[in-house]
Amino acid sequence: MGPFRKPFLAFLSVVLFLGLYEAAAEQTQTHKSTYIVHVAKSEMPESFEHHAVWYESSLKTVSDSAEMIYTYDNAIHGYATRLTAEEARLLQRQTGILAVLPETRYELFTTRTPLFLGLDKSADLFPESSSGSDVIVGVLDTGVWPESKSFDDTGLGPVPSTWKGACETGTNFTASNCNRKLIGARFFAKGVEAMLGPINETEESRSARDDDGHGTHTSSTAAGSVVSGASLLGYASGTARGMATRARVAAYKVCWKGGCFSSDILAAIERAILDNVNVLSLSLGGGISDYYRDSVAIGAFSAMEKGILVSCSAGNSGPGPYSLSNVAPWITTVGAGTLDRDFPAYVALGNGLNFSGVSLYRGNALPDSSLPLVYAGNVSNGAMNGNLCITGTLSPEKVAGKIVLCDRGLTARVQKGSVVKSAGALGMVLSNTAANGEELVADAHLLPATAVGQKAGDAIKKYLVSDAKPTVKIFFEGTKVGIQPSPVVAAFSSRGPNSITPQILKPDLIAPGVNILAGWSKAVGPTGLPVDNRRVDFNIISGTSMSCPHVSGLAALIKSAHPDWSPAAVRSALMTTAYTVYKTGEKLQDSATGKPSTPFDHGSGHVDPVAALNPGLVYDLTVDDYLGFLCALNYSAAEISTLAKRKFQCDAGKQYSVTDLNYPSFAVLFESSGSVVKHTRTLTNVGPAGTYKASVTSDTASVKISVEPQVLSFKENEKKTFTVTFSSSGSPQHTENAFGRVEWSDGKHLVGSPISVNWG
Repeated sequence: MGPFRKPFLAFLSVVLFLGLYEAAAEQTQTHKSTYIVHVAKSEMPESFEHHAVWYESSLKTVSDSAEMIYTYDNAIHGYATRLTAEEARLLQRQTGILAVLPETRYELFTTRTPLFLGLDKSADLFPESSSGSDVIVGVLDTGVWPESKSFDDTGLGPVPSTWKGACETGTNFTASNCNRKLIGARFFAKGVEAMLGPINETEESRSARDDDGHGTHTSSTAAGSVVSGASLLGYASGTARGMATRARVAAYKVCWKGGCFSSDILAAIERAILDNVNVLSLSLGGGISDYYRDSVAIGAFSAMEKGILVSCSAGNSGPGPYSLSNVAPWITTVGAGTLDRDFPAYVALGNGLNFSGVSLYRGNALPDSSLPLVYAGNVSNGAMNGNLCITGTLSPEKVAGKIVLCDRGLTARVQKGSVVKSAGALGMVLSNTAANGEELVADAHLLPATAVGQKAGDAIKKYLVSDAKPTVKIFFEGTKVGIQPSPVVAAFSSRGPNSITPQILKPDLIAPGVNILAGWSKAVGPTGLPVDNRRVDFNIISGTSMSCPHVSGLAALIKSAHPDWSPAAVRSALMTTAYTVYKTGEKLQDSATGKPSTPFDHGSGHVDPVAALNPGLVYDLTVDDYLGFLCALNYSAAEISTLAKRKFQCDAGKQYSVTDLNYPSFAVLFESSGSVVKHTRTLTNVGPAGTYKASVTSDTASVKISVEPQVLSFKENEKKTFTVTFSSSGSPQHTENAFGRVEWSDGKHLVGSPISVNWG
């Protein structure tokens, strides 16, 4: 190599590196993303006649090409647009701009109910008159399949006069698809299209039509009509009905194959407020962030101001702590529990051992004789994670004609079955791992398959190692009811503590969310897989996506009986009447541990709609109460304005405390041992005049709990205030959490509130 060769090559490398760096930097500077721009509308200069003109003018000062994707005037004050990072930074500096927040992508929370909740016995308690059919439930989801029998409007009167919504025309959807049950259907795609390009209308409908199934399932769970003879492939046969069968449904499609984007979600909330819905149901969520940066929390605040109850899924990230989504105190946060129904499918090994599993498979039966059993990890083609039955990992020559044992993880449960089937196997046993424990979720597999718990899976693996010719049979037993104990908290259900505000206990409560039967889209099979050509009217799926609309529908029932109640009063009724023990007196169990669940798992307990109709007392909240809560969090004026959409100045002379928010639960945070924390609450009597006495239970001697006064006498509609004092005598042994309960009773009503104690 010549004397100048090495220096020249080094110089050339530097030039190339700098060129690539500059190109990358230039691409970063020119790359545009969607931002939500929050504006202090009251600061509009007098030279502008309309805020939209002001928005456009301020936007043009930072970008000649930027256009407004949406403008908002109800969910927030502001607009959505596409900007570079530098343009967003410059816009943030302008007068009147409160916040410029990047677009957030949210996810859906999926992984025999009315009978289980006692609604069948209590029809006479709930209004069946016009008031019951005047309540409107708005569902933000993947849209709706309007032909579903769950949206039959037989027996319903005219559309409520308060309704201001519409049925929008789009791909495979016209105004005639709506009726007196499904009174509204809109779609919001500008945000997703700005991020990912135009909707591919050969793959999904650019309309409110549901090509996924999730939205039809959630909306029919909340307020579906009564449908007799419903089932999934013969499983769970009986009558399907929503929680509020006479309520009206308004579908807002915000979720697409590419996800659910915050600009579309805010646009839907904006429209739902104007449409005059009474309840909003959102079975979706994203990462956790401060309330003034969380689009769902911001939109929900605006809905709450208009008297709309907002119910959201807690998330499917359990059973680990601090795994919750949607924790704002003006949102009703719903975790998931099981029903008393199961779909058993047993595994019989060649050594005589039997294990119980679950399955919704319906199709050609397996041979009567035992079949060879193999473990996916031993019959893979050498790929990583061969035990997980991921596409392309199984060797067809090793699995043909056999039953394959697969482990859960990474890919969808039904996807594993599809992989096993395409490799030539006859069936599958799907084993839980430590991440899922013993919780079983049934699926409508494409081949004969059953899911078993971790302990059974480990035993089957042990048998595979010990027997030279292992064999297996799978028996499908259909539907079994009366399963006990039930409910138990689902292992996947997200758990507290609340990572944003530890002094607000979340979730608020749990509701049925495992193996739920409800309406489905005819555009997709029950597994949702492209290879699934089956079409069903109803499907059975699981997730806090399913528990959320249960509470949304029950809130609609309570709202129909008590139309003057605030969203906080409705939520309080649901929370304070929820139960935490079985009829045997034993505490609710946690599926993840097999031990009693705690308020971090179940919140106030499992919803009891019959009791919620007549709670006796409620913890009510006003918009001003929530603003005081934001002051207690030391939010700046701009941060509060982002939520409140108006100027609000915290009173410098007032001592704000998070513990004074009139919430129906108590989350106590001790900064140190030997400290004292006080929570003040106000109860409103919504029943007859009466005298209530307080009682306290606790699972630790390290905290002394006292209520003052201990007796409250109420006239009708009267409010009374009390204080609970928590005194720590030291950190408890072996745990950093403790739990208890405060209950008020007049002998007829029991008004219960959970207590969580955490030593910081």
